[in-house]
Amino acid sequence: MLRRSVLSALLITLAGACAPGYAQESGFRVSNGDTIRYTYTPLPRETPRKKPFLKRIVDYFGESTTDRTFEKKIDFTFAGGPSYSKTTSLGIGVLAAGLYRLDRTDSVTSPSDVSLYASVYISGFYAVGISGNNIFARNKQRVSYSADFTSAPRDFWGIGYDAGLHNPKSTYSEKRIQIEGRYLREILPHTYLGGIVGFDYTRGIKFSIPEYLDGENARYTATGIGAIAEFDSRDFIPNPFRGVYVSLQETCYPKGLGNCGLTLWRTTFTADAYQRVWKDAVLAMDLYGEFNSDGTPWPLLARLGDNQRMRGYYLGQFTDNNMITFQIELRQRIWRRIGAVVWGGAGNVFPSFDKFEWGQTLPNYGLGLRWELKKRVNVRLDYGFGKETNSFLLSINEAF
Repeated sequence: MLRRSVLSALLITLAGACAPGYAQESGFRVSNGDTIRYTYTPLPRETPRKKPFLKRIVDYFGESTTDRTFEKKIDFTFAGGPSYSKTTSLGIGVLAAGLYRLDRTDSVTSPSDVSLYASVYISGFYAVGISGNNIFARNKQRVSYSADFTSAPRDFWGIGYDAGLHNPKSTYSEKRIQIEGRYLREILPHTYLGGIVGFDYTRGIKFSIPEYLDGENARYTATGIGAIAEFDSRDFIPNPFRGVYVSLQETCYPKGLGNCGLTLWRTTFTADAYQRVWKDAVLAMDLYGEFNSDGTPWPLLARLGDNQRMRGYYLGQFTDNNMITFQIELRQRIWRRIGAVVWGGAGNVFPSFDKFEWGQTLPNYGLGLRWELKKRVNVRLDYGFGKETNSFLLSINEAF
C-alpha cells in the first residue's frame, strides 16, 4: 500500500513540474505523520527579440499589398518622403491609402478606397487633401468625394493660348479650397445616374502683373449643383485593369450661391478605356473635355496641366474657357511591387468652338515609375514633357 502511495506521489510531482509559468509547492499525506513536499521553479522566459528597424519597415510594406479588407474595418498604409517638382520645388510629403468594405461578407463588390495626403515645400507651397470612393453592396450605389486645400506661390500668363506662349510670366499667391461630392445609382447594368455638389473658393494676392486679370476680381466663390450620367465597367476605380468609363456631367453655378456676378455652366466629358495587352501590361486611353460658359472668371476656367492630364505642363500656363485633352498610356508591372509607364498625348485650350485651331494643339509625353503601396493602389513618380517644358510629379493613384 505504501509503495502505491509513493508511486502516486512521484507521478503527481512530475505532472506539477510540467505546468509552466509559475513556481508551485504542494504536499499530500502518505501515512500518519509522513508528508512528501516538492518545489518547482521554472526557468525565466526568454524576451522576444526586437526586429531591427529596417526589417520592421520591410515587413510593414511587405504585408501592405495583402487584401485584409475581409478582416479589418479599414486597412490603412502610410508612406512619406522627399518630393520635388518644377512647380513646387523641394519638399516633403506624407500620404496614406486605405481600403475597406461596407459588407465584409461581400466578395463580389470591389473594395471602397480612401486616400489622404499632406505636403509642404520650401517655395512656400503646402497642401492637404482627401479623396475616395464609397462602394455600396453589389455596386448598386456609390459616393465619390474629394476635398483639397492649397496655399501656393503661382505663376500666371493671362488667358488664352497666345498669352501662355508669349506673355512674360507674372507671379501671385493663391489660397484655394475645393470640395466635391458625387452620388450615383445604377439604373441598368454598369449604367448610373446621379448628382453632384461642389464648392470652390479662390483668392489671389500680390499679383506682379495685375493687368493679366483684365479687370476681374482677385477673389471668387462659387457653389455648383449638377447632374451626372455614367457608364462604368471598370474592375477597380483607382487602378483599372479592364473596362470602360464614360461620363457626362453638367454643373450649374447659380448667381446667388457665389460672387461671380452671373449664373455659370460647365459641361465635363470623360471617356476612358482599359485593356490587358500581355502579361502584367495594361493599355489605358483617356479623352477629356471641359467646356465653360462665357463670363466664367479666371479661377474657374479650364487649366491645362497638373498631375492627371498633360503632365509636365505648369498648371494654368495655358488657360481658357474650353479644353480638350487626349492621352494613351502603357502600364507594365516589372518586378513584384514595381512598375513603369510610358504615355503620349495632346491638348488644346480655346475660347469657343468657332475659334478652335488645330495648330495650337500642344504635345505631351513622358514616363514614370510605380510602386504598389497597397493592393492595386500605386504611388507614382512621373516625368512629363511638353512644348518647351518638363517636370517631375509625385502623386498617389493612377492619373486616370
